[in-house]
Amino acid sequence: MTTFKMAWRNIWRNSRRTLVTVAAMSLALMVTVNYQAIMTGLLSSLEGNILDLEMGDIQVFAPDYRDRPSIYSSVDEVDPMLETLEADGYRVTTRLLAGGLAASDETSAGAMVRGLEPGREAEATLIHDHVVQGSWLDPEDPRGIVLGAKLAKSLAVAPGDEVILLSQSTDGSIANDLYEVRGVLGVISDGTDRAGVFMLDEAFRNLFYFDGGAHQLLIRTPGDVDLGTAVEYLRGLWADLDIQSWRDLLPTMSQMLDSAAAALAVFMVIIYIAIAITVINAMLMAVFERVREFGVLKAIGVEPGRVFRIILIESAMQCGLAIVIGLTLSLPLLWYVSTVGIDVGRLGGASMAGMAMDPIWLGVVTPATFVIPVVLLIFMVALAVLYPALKAARIQPVEAMRYQ
Repeated sequence: MTTFKMAWRNIWRNSRRTLVTVAAMSLALMVTVNYQAIMTGLLSSLEGNILDLEMGDIQVFAPDYRDRPSIYSSVDEVDPMLETLEADGYRVTTRLLAGGLAASDETSAGAMVRGLEPGREAEATLIHDHVVQGSWLDPEDPRGIVLGAKLAKSLAVAPGDEVILLSQSTDGSIANDLYEVRGVLGVISDGTDRAGVFMLDEAFRNLFYFDGGAHQLLIRTPGDVDLGTAVEYLRGLWADLDIQSWRDLLPTMSQMLDSAAAALAVFMVIIYIAIAITVINAMLMAVFERVREFGVLKAIGVEPGRVFRIILIESAMQCGLAIVIGLTLSLPLLWYVSTVGIDVGRLGGASMAGMAMDPIWLGVVTPATFVIPVVLLIFMVALAVLYPALKAARIQPVEAMRYQ
């Protein structure tokens, strides 16, 4: 009888134990595969929203702007920078920033006014797709503005209503003008939601009499360029400017995303440790039940290595069955979480750590969704079966004959 036939026969000698072991491994694999998909989707969504809606990959400021924000502190000679960046495959947009007061018939609130070019902005961010009421900025409508969600609610305004913006222009005069609300954004971040006012670059310059460069450059890196490498490259080009990656600007969020990824790995390890204990217990029971059998095999000349391989093959067969069953059971649930998703908007919030979070969690299915849980399961099962296999291989015929 071949080793494989013997192993296959052996695992079904106690079918109940085999079914319980295979079921435990299948359930663990199904849970980890779907958890991997859900968490990958959540983390990808959070990071995508940070980059696409608010931060970009890299931001450039005048040297002292972040310490002492001022409309007078800007990055000059912007056009040559834009040409250099675009020639290197970077996508970039410029923003003009100033504080002020927004007022309606009902009330008033502090505002962070942002002037931008819609064409460039659409190349670097997706904020234009995040308008939930009305429409985005239009170059044909210089008096149109878009408000953050909470600011619009505080002012009790909607698309079509008028808002007065008050501030101080660069020549010391009072900057004030009447604008029409074109749109209201969905949840982006606490700062943007509470105070964000978006207007055309030209309208901003007219309101504040601002003829300088730009207060902020928001840059997206090419897909094949590492973030750290891109930051160092840009700092080499413009050493006199303040160039920061989004991870530098949002260290808490960056650490949270890294911690969540690590927690995913820890969760899978804990699950598979429990499965490894189950496998050890099942295989030890199988070894102890067959001590006399192994003794006879050793007595007729079967090498310890073959006995060792029999136990390994038995575990491999059970693990293989579990992988097939677990992945098969995972497919319907994977389809659900990746197409329908989990609606967390009903729980009363769509932000995390102050940044936007999609109200529908959609899982992301990649090769890693299957490969990582399967490889980890195989590794843990192989590790767990070593002790029972070694114990079976070291059984002495004389001791086996006396075993009760």
